[in-house]
Amino acid sequence: MLTRAARGSRTSRLVTVVALRYARLWRARIEFDDRYGIFVCSGMRGGFGRGGTTLGGAYLTRGNTADRVIRHEAVHADQWGWHGAVFALMYLWEEIRHPGARNRYEIAAGLEDGGYVAS
Repeated sequence: MLTRAARGSRTSRLVTVVALRYARLWRARIEFDDRYGIFVCSGMRGGFGRGGTTLGGAYLTRGNTADRVIRHEAVHADQWGWHGAVFALMYLWEEIRHPGARNRYEIAAGLEDGGYVAS
């Protein structure tokens, strides 16, 4: 499961392990979604951005677990797999330049699935 969630990337695997440990600290319920190959860490009271945050192959959220959202977050897991740990910086830079619905990584993941309104 871990290798699948990390999309075969060693650095994404490391980020995923750290994210899962972090989620446990927040007392998350951790389940593996077989359809999308991503760990869903729900029930968290904080420790994530917006409606949820994907770190490596782990999606952290309070309860934003609709199928379309998991599909959206799985694309972010793919992005982590393609780029490795440097994806965090790439995403942050894109978010600074083009926040929210204008962020190319959010566009690629599917704005509607992620709950964004296109601007």
